[in-house]
Amino acid sequence: MPHATHPPSPGLQALVLCGPGLSLNTFTSTPSTLPKCLLPIANRPMVWYPLDWCHRMGIYDITLVTPADAAPPLEAVLRSHPVLTSLSGPRPEVLAPKGLEMTSGTAELLRLGEVQRVIKGDFVVLSCDFVSEVDGSRVLQQWMGLNPSLAASSSSRRKGGLAVYYPTYGREGISSKKDETDFVATVPLPKPNVMLPMGIEEVVMVMPTDTLNDTLDENKQALPIRQTLLAKHGNVKIRTKHRDAHVYFLPLWVKEFVARNEKFDSISEDVLGWWAKAGWQAGLAAKLGMDEVLAGKRSTDDEGANAGSVDEEEEVDATALSSTKSAPVAVRQSPQAFATRVRTSTAPPPRPKLAVPPLLAYMQPASPTQPLIRRIDTAPQLASISLHIARLPPSDPSPLAHEHKIHPSASIGQQTRISQEDCLIAENVTIGIRCNIKESVVGPNCEIGSNVRLTKCVLMDGVVVGDGVQMVGCIAGKRARVEGTSTTGAKGSEVEVDGAAVKGKGKGKQKATSQSGGEEDDKTKLTECEIAPFFVVEAGTEAKGETMKAFDPEGEIGGDGEEDVGDEEDAE
Repeated sequence: MPHATHPPSPGLQALVLCGPGLSLNTFTSTPSTLPKCLLPIANRPMVWYPLDWCHRMGIYDITLVTPADAAPPLEAVLRSHPVLTSLSGPRPEVLAPKGLEMTSGTAELLRLGEVQRVIKGDFVVLSCDFVSEVDGSRVLQQWMGLNPSLAASSSSRRKGGLAVYYPTYGREGISSKKDETDFVATVPLPKPNVMLPMGIEEVVMVMPTDTLNDTLDENKQALPIRQTLLAKHGNVKIRTKHRDAHVYFLPLWVKEFVARNEKFDSISEDVLGWWAKAGWQAGLAAKLGMDEVLAGKRSTDDEGANAGSVDEEEEVDATALSSTKSAPVAVRQSPQAFATRVRTSTAPPPRPKLAVPPLLAYMQPASPTQPLIRRIDTAPQLASISLHIARLPPSDPSPLAHEHKIHPSASIGQQTRISQEDCLIAENVTIGIRCNIKESVVGPNCEIGSNVRLTKCVLMDGVVVGDGVQMVGCIAGKRARVEGTSTTGAKGSEVEVDGAAVKGKGKGKQKATSQSGGEEDDKTKLTECEIAPFFVVEAGTEAKGETMKAFDPEGEIGGDGEEDVGDEEDAE
């Protein structure tokens, strides 16, 4: 068997931020059991997608930064899950720094001493919910190739950074008007001697849409723009329907820049926002301490955090090696001399103007033919991207396509119809007779009864669906149970979660069983519902747009084992 070949390493580190997943709290309410980074997207753990993207770029020095509660399950899955163990290269390191909380910002995370000691060179920061079909090596090569030419235009030998933005519109079945967006103002790059790569621009202003709306409210729906921005850049392009992908290619000096500015909370809003403004707003770079950072001066507070890291490499004039810009010719000038009566003193040299390294951005064009880039931080995005990947045939050139649409180990009953072109059926799945499954993703170890109808649904690991259940547009968490007609009489159904029983019927209406035993009256019908892990939906429940989860698992059951009468609705 031939050995796996790896692309050449670009010499970068990768920090994958595995956050708490507050916007997915229906499925991540217990991070010690199932953190956000392990939620399945098209039957793969979420963290697989940024890891695979880094490996396709040739980056294998990867650190997963996570809160302490989520570290044990993450390490266990990295050792045991076949999708993660099959990745080439060494296993990524898991770092759970002290002081990292569920509410910590991304810039605050970079200031932690343990994270500072890990960063030893240029690095890329990305979120665990990042999914991309884009070839990351092309973006990386553009960033590395443009730095010399930009250094020539700005008289700076320091590297700039690069962020990735994608359009939130133009993709049927994926784009939604409810998607978060960012305000991004960019200017074109200076024209070099060769053609510029498409989509790369320089950022001069960036902020989330929420911050933009607050600014507009404070200024009577007017956006204040400084005259210095228009004086320096006459061609500013503003976009309001792109979103920050939370992927940042950063040079080493940014580590100290973030450490010096303790008020920075977010990389997206604070680090990038102030960096972009410092490029054109007079005096701002000095206020942020950027002049000392670029000069290589370290503050005494940062020396301890940087202990053990390698020294910065000696600066090399990259313009002399550039093939896109010619280096400026040095001209000797004799020192200016005063009159003879002032003796032999010379005039002090003028203080050079600080040249801020540019902040670049890859602005993906809005086109259905463009490769997919998305962040999966909401339940609708998790469902839409999972169904998008399910539609990819095994022969598709996309790196996200599955080898098997229906796993060979799946057991399928007679007269069951599965739309193979838009479904994914994982391993060890059992499906009863006369089922109809369309545009759905069924996770491993699921049990589906007979006469079940699933349309545009996502079932995670170990979900049980009873006979006759009808589900449309639903997401069922790990080991959830949806009871059908065969379990109508089982009142007290419950499932154990870490020793505590959770049971309930959600907020949906439960029909009474007809005396004639009509099956149509007893069927469980769910539409666009979210079902929490380990939750039990009782037979006969009808619900639409509900979130079904235990409101208070500890107080739901009284001391005598009876259900609390006051908790008629146990899902929010």
